[in-house]
Amino acid sequence: MAVFLGIDAGTTSLKAAIFDLGGQLLAIDRQEYQLVTPSPSRVELDAEVYWEACCRAVRNAISKSGLDAEGIKALAISSQGETLIPVDRVGTPTRNAIVWLDNRAVEEAHLIGRQFEVEQAYRTTGQPEAVPTWPACKILWIRRNELQVFARTARFLLLEDYLLYRLTGQFVTEYGLQTSSLMLDIQNKRWWEPMLDFIGVPPDRLGRLMEPGQVVGPISKKGAEATGLSTGTVAVTGAMDQALGAVGAGNIVPGIVTETTGGALAILVTLDKPRFDPQCRIPCHYHARRDTYCLLPWGQTAGMALRWFRDQFFHLETQVARDNGLDPYDLMTQMAELVPAGCDGLTVLPHLEGTACPEFNPAARAVFCGATLRHTKAHFVRAIMESVAYMLKKNLDIVEELGVTVDEVRSMGGGARSDLWLKIKADVLQKPVTAVEVEEAACLGAALTAAVATGFFADLEEGVSQMVCLRETIEPARDHREAYHDGYSRYLELYDRLAPMFR
Repeated sequence: MAVFLGIDAGTTSLKAAIFDLGGQLLAIDRQEYQLVTPSPSRVELDAEVYWEACCRAVRNAISKSGLDAEGIKALAISSQGETLIPVDRVGTPTRNAIVWLDNRAVEEAHLIGRQFEVEQAYRTTGQPEAVPTWPACKILWIRRNELQVFARTARFLLLEDYLLYRLTGQFVTEYGLQTSSLMLDIQNKRWWEPMLDFIGVPPDRLGRLMEPGQVVGPISKKGAEATGLSTGTVAVTGAMDQALGAVGAGNIVPGIVTETTGGALAILVTLDKPRFDPQCRIPCHYHARRDTYCLLPWGQTAGMALRWFRDQFFHLETQVARDNGLDPYDLMTQMAELVPAGCDGLTVLPHLEGTACPEFNPAARAVFCGATLRHTKAHFVRAIMESVAYMLKKNLDIVEELGVTVDEVRSMGGGARSDLWLKIKADVLQKPVTAVEVEEAACLGAALTAAVATGFFADLEEGVSQMVCLRETIEPARDHREAYHDGYSRYLELYDRLAPMFR
């Protein structure tokens, strides 16, 4: 039986999942890791942690499936974007990975912003503003602050590139992941030479550019020994997690919108050609499908805000839940279900590490506003969930301002596991929200892409028709419209009033 492996290298965990050609999930394993935050603006992780998590997850998934590794015909990787891993000539990291959440490169972002006119950079790279998140800014920071690291670095890789190197021994990258690097000309599909010249990195210090969904080569002997895979398994280029999640939800043609509530919030609107916001608020990306594009507004912290709240304020409840074989998040959402829509006036800005679309303000911070003696921990849980729905609505409102029709919203990621969160989003948006059958849509999208690349399907359309199933559609509750209209208004006003203080 031919099966396919999808790896999703996320912000706080890595998942490996095995699927058959009917889209049935045969096995999945998840490995968490703890980010290192040496200061408020710095977020790092030893790159070896990513690789070790990948090896454990793949081995465990194979074991859980009960299948022979020889049956895994191909794999692809869905990856968080912007996490930078500098390596030497033999692929050994020269420093910790600088995680995408890291905001240290503020001055470098300003330098790049002064060097390149905003409209030029936007229409070339698809990114509406130079912010510390982008790898170009991170590379320039290393060049200006860690001269020895810069000199020792032979290649500046992103996370998918690094994992593909460890699996195959090849230094490659792909257009979908590099879209948010600020180094790629997305319309001409080549490196943007003026940017590379400015940051001091020639193309041979980056990976070889490929299309998403293109065969890289077989798993190397070292890669196979570390992961339990066969050298007969073929590695295929994937894409950024949001784009492959869209593939796993069937969002490969215009008219469908997907939202992913994982560590971050990502919204993907498929386009048949590049489209740019005249006000430069919404990024335009290369899709996981060849010669297809997408609008991709995103928010820094979404599910990560709920995880932070769990880790800081739910120690006892988490232990009790785990002792009874329960997911702590299930306990938290059960509590939140008892709280009325709008949280009795409690409003949250979930910007624990700055905010992206549409504000692009790395100095923004989280705020809990309106707390009274009547509010409980359950209120705070629900208020965090509602804040993510408000962030989603704020971005979709702008997408619709651009004349893009939002016909259907499909929800995926860890947030789609929560029926309450799906209901909150439907009520806030006042639009139907559909969950996909396989919650880990990014893993499915990666596996589907691998199957197409190796000839098991003629194209993505056939792969989607065979492997993607939808679970349920939640209609908005009309009686919550007023409560969420008021809550959303408070959310918008709270940010606008506090924005001058975030600096």
